[in-house]
Amino acid sequence: MYEQSKKLFDKSQRVIPGGVNSPVRAFRAVGGTPIFFREAKGAYLWDVDGNKFIDYIGSWGPAILGHAHPEVVKAVQERAVKGMSFGAPTEAELELAERLVELLPSIEQVRLTSSGTEATMSAIRLARGFTGRTKIMKFEGCYHGHGDALLVKAGSGALTFGHPSSAGVPADVVANTLVLSYNELDELEKTFATIGDELACVIIEPIAGNMNFVMPSVDYMNSLRALCTRHGVVLIFDEVMTGFRVGLHGAQGHYGITPDLTTLGKVIGGGMPVGAFGGRRDIMAHLAPLGGVYQAGTLSGNPVAVAAGLKTLELVAKPGFFEALAASTSQMVEGVRSAAHAAGIPMSGASLGGMFGLYFREKLPTNYAEVMEADRERFNKYFHGMLARGIYLAPSAFEAGFVSAMHNASDIEATTTAAREVFKTL
Repeated sequence: MYEQSKKLFDKSQRVIPGGVNSPVRAFRAVGGTPIFFREAKGAYLWDVDGNKFIDYIGSWGPAILGHAHPEVVKAVQERAVKGMSFGAPTEAELELAERLVELLPSIEQVRLTSSGTEATMSAIRLARGFTGRTKIMKFEGCYHGHGDALLVKAGSGALTFGHPSSAGVPADVVANTLVLSYNELDELEKTFATIGDELACVIIEPIAGNMNFVMPSVDYMNSLRALCTRHGVVLIFDEVMTGFRVGLHGAQGHYGITPDLTTLGKVIGGGMPVGAFGGRRDIMAHLAPLGGVYQAGTLSGNPVAVAAGLKTLELVAKPGFFEALAASTSQMVEGVRSAAHAAGIPMSGASLGGMFGLYFREKLPTNYAEVMEADRERFNKYFHGMLARGIYLAPSAFEAGFVSAMHNASDIEATTTAAREVFKTL
């Protein structure tokens, strides 16, 4: 069924480490051979063997309009023939900046980058430069790109600073990174009471998508905002994944909370490589050339990526877009969850906008430890069963899923039907 993918993967491993250009693509968590794709359109993918799949990864979030949306493709084509990169300012990057400021009121100024990783590492450097402090706080299970200071696993106690979670990251690089449990209010309050005045920033996925889909409580998020304000700590919302995915105003709009800085990516590039970070004007003024915090990028504000992003944001802002997307996503999650329960299999699920999570445990997880309690062996069997029936899911139990505006009722029904069949075998 996947003969051409197997051949390509064998060849890839000779010239690409692990045969892939991003680790999760290697299928190490679920076993088997990665699928090589040749084409995508709307809600569907076709692999090199000609197999068709309903796609619930969506390029890990950006394909909110579906793949190869004709208006986005047209915008990219029209821009590309006029020049793909200048390394100089363009009017289009100004338009994208103005659009981001308009849609996310917490952002007064914004700078574009070429990736989410660049955005998060730059935001942290900026927060340190603004506050004059060095310590930063993140949360277990949240991923903020592969910057050295953020590749950290939790220490042995609440006030123990982290340890590198990747080879090649010196211990002293993460010595000022504190890792707390996600959504644990008592721990948060005690930590701020002890070292709050030493923290430069707190960076958080306001809705986690890298330990599957986990939403914090409203009280937790409000308390985090209040604690950061009280102690002069820069609050950074990493909305690379949630920005314009869970709603037109991101997770910050859902919670009604104003972060000091926001990082963005994925949807704002419409499938092209792009990132951004922005926030309060007084903080952003510390960036070079105005201030002493250096950040740069040859391809930042790339006109082709900007064209794709502008058209995508135009289309998702149309009335009723997110209501329809949320309804489809919720219908799919409930259909699969109900099918699992009918088969006597514990499963919980949640969604917001076009983002969702399904977990092989009875109750919704609220933090990393609870996510890890899910039945991974059962998920792996479920993944391959769904794949065999033409449903392409994230190849890991710890990744959120995504629905696009192009997923229709037939796609949702086909997904639910496939799940019913697979659950009979688990």
